Amino acid sequence: RASNYMGFIRKALKNAGMEQIPVVSISAQNLEKNPGVKYTPSFINKALQAFAYGDTFMRVLYRVRPYELVKGSADMLYEKWNTIVKRDIRKGNLITFRKNIEGIVREFDRLPIHEDMVKPRVGVVGEILVKYHPTANNDIVTLLENEGAEVTVPDILGFALYFCYNAVQKVKFLGADPKEAKKMKIAISAIEWYRKPLKKALAKSKRFDVPASIEKLGEFAEPIVSLCNQTGEGWFLTGEMIELIHSGVPNIVCTQPFACLPNHVVGKGVIKEIRRHFPLANIVAVDYDPGASEVNQLNRIKLMLAAANRNLNKN
Repeated sequence: RASNYMGFIRKALKNAGMEQIPVVSISAQNLEKNPGVKYTPSFINKALQAFAYGDTFMRVLYRVRPYELVKGSADMLYEKWNTIVKRDIRKGNLITFRKNIEGIVREFDRLPIHEDMVKPRVGVVGEILVKYHPTANNDIVTLLENEGAEVTVPDILGFALYFCYNAVQKVKFLGADPKEAKKMKIAISAIEWYRKPLKKALAKSKRFDVPASIEKLGEFAEPIVSLCNQTGEGWFLTGEMIELIHSGVPNIVCTQPFACLPNHVVGKGVIKEIRRHFPLANIVAVDYDPGASEVNQLNRIKLMLAAANRNLNKN
């Protein structure tokens, strides 16, 4: 699981004859000390900008690419802006950051697309590595797009907000130190400050959805799982699925790696209850591990898409 990733990466580097390369773990649990690495204000500023840019690209690119009038135009626009932001992150200028976010959303909002075309919208959630890494999930975004779907992947900064918000719940339910909760509330405010330009730009757009606050995701999840459910993706995974449904994305692939117990509880384990609350929810849990059959994964996803297309035609 997540605590094993660093060891596996180091082993892979050693096997490849590159064990001199350091591996740095950014962990909320302080699993490693990472001597020589300092989290300066400049470093944190650039890191948060990078995450915000990544979330922006996922939201706008995945939303328009399935409908583009000129094939490859969405990827070309992405490459243009990706080159710009990689250069600007090195400087870390906040005014430039805000202008870039506005520019990205504005240009993707104006990209020529088939406005009258409708495709099933599919959300991808699950364990953090498998959800985002194309090697870990057999490039599920490309797979779904090739099968005629539009993909939505929730923001990675939402996961950071989830960890911070957990401290508030520990004070409320478990008698934790209130000082820690105050620190985490400050961290939430800081992260939301970096998300503000994105939310503002998305709200002005014609095509894109605005992400919900972490407090709202907690409200979504609480009727189904306790917010004390904080192992792994915890209640956040349940909240993400319900946010997707509220955003018009009732079709969801819940990705999970082999033997991921938290995911079996707050992912696969809540599907039946989510369907009880939202009868049109169309959720499939897919296991990703070396022993899993890719054919089986594809068949499960195709069955979900078949149901998604039937529901789309009914509406």
